[in-house]
Amino acid sequence: MTDSLTHTSPFLVAALYHFVSVPRFASLQASLQTLCEENGVKGTLLLAHEGINGTIAGPDAGIHAALAFLRAQPEFSGLEHKESRASKMPFLRMKVKLKKEIVTMGVEDIDPNKVVGTYVAAKDWNALISDPDTIVIDTRNDYETAIGTFRGALDPKTKTFREFPDWVRNNPGLHNKPKVAMYCTGGIRCEKATAFMKAEGFDEVYHLKGGILKYLEEVPQEESLWDGACFVFDERVSVEHGLKQGEHRLCHACRNPITAEEITSPFYEEGVSCSHCYHSRTEEDRLRYRQRQHQIALAKKRGQRHIGS
Repeated sequence: MTDSLTHTSPFLVAALYHFVSVPRFASLQASLQTLCEENGVKGTLLLAHEGINGTIAGPDAGIHAALAFLRAQPEFSGLEHKESRASKMPFLRMKVKLKKEIVTMGVEDIDPNKVVGTYVAAKDWNALISDPDTIVIDTRNDYETAIGTFRGALDPKTKTFREFPDWVRNNPGLHNKPKVAMYCTGGIRCEKATAFMKAEGFDEVYHLKGGILKYLEEVPQEESLWDGACFVFDERVSVEHGLKQGEHRLCHACRNPITAEEITSPFYEEGVSCSHCYHSRTEEDRLRYRQRQHQIALAKKRGQRHIGS
């Protein structure tokens, strides 16, 4: 067990997803919301006909109660999750949402329950992506790949996952090698991405089981082929090897992760702008962001947490 999974940090973070047919998914919303709230658990869980996806955080007992509730449902009995820890609560509230898809690609008839790529364990990933017959594809979006990626991986530079299918169809060179290895943060995007690739005629399609998070947890840094940090969708912003919290901060104007060096940029103003978004925002935008940041500062002085922080 890595240092990041010790009890030195008070909040346990659980990232999870499970593709399975759940016709009754809407009926689970209220009871799941109530159970999480009663156990001090916050975060976001998405429920859909095709399964569940999300990340939650809270005291150990609360997270265990939420996971036990889910696994008590016949559809989620095989649910797997990944754990890390946070020094402070990384979410503001608990939200259980009903969705059409638990991860949105926008392509109909792609069902990971019917066909999916071959899972590759973290310990075997280095060998696969080092094989000269393998094309490695990062299925995440541009703001995620900007702070970390596997060596030699192709970056589609997508703004949203909906753009991924067109990127594949517009790059016939992807067929030049027999093997395609794909990865994402926790594994869920690759479930649909590999199913899509199989539907597009790719034969040998592989994906990293448990995603980057599992790799950073299990593979020693001295053996790693990962460079940089991994973006996560909570207030930790990024994690590194051993799932230790990274040094990135989030620009609350554009939601891009920013480095310590970027904070020194003349375009950076906390809560207002950074070098990624300064030229795409108006002075009217920045005035509005400054007003919001002022309210956040006032709430902090009162010992409260502003809902927009």
